[in-house]
Amino acid sequence: MMMAGLRERKKEETRRRIADVALELFAERGYDAVTVGEIAEAAGVAKVTLFTYFPSKDCLVLDGIHDDTAAIVTGRRPGQTPLDALREHYTAMAARGPADVGRMLAQVRIIAAAPALMAGVYQANMGQRYELAAALTDTAGSATAAQLMAAQITAAVTTVQEAFFQRLASGAPLEEAGRLLADDVDLAFDQLRDGLGRSGS
Repeated sequence: MMMAGLRERKKEETRRRIADVALELFAERGYDAVTVGEIAEAAGVAKVTLFTYFPSKDCLVLDGIHDDTAAIVTGRRPGQTPLDALREHYTAMAARGPADVGRMLAQVRIIAAAPALMAGVYQANMGQRYELAAALTDTAGSATAAQLMAAQITAAVTTVQEAFFQRLASGAPLEEAGRLLADDVDLAFDQLRDGLGRSGS
């Protein structure tokens, strides 16, 4: 049991080292100018090892930037509504704050500067939206209603997150940005609740 825990910890350390090295190189030279081979060499791992942790180059930047909103909905407590479960999740995130602000901002800057990554974010958002719609179908009443709810929820969450990133990027203190993020989460979910009606409240 102890050995298994040690192996998992070492795997996580390797994964984090590869991702950190990749972000540093991308930030210095640009996403398109850095090869996977260069990242593997700088991280001290074989190329095949890198692909074990990150199946594609874009995963080195995009990995971990999305929440599994469908899982939040399907894993909610008995009697809890989908919107209440999502509000609870994002309220807790706002209170906790990012584990590493510098790393998060580096990800945002790298993504914003690379059209391929922006397209990847768009595709991931679309996939996340469809998964959320599937999770909402039982409570929404119809597939179309679920898709509309998922679109509104995804747009609201994305807008709130973008406002948070912009505040940090413009130099706002983390504490202030976090407080405003909490306010934005409340505003977003109040509007979603009032706008979505009984099927989403």
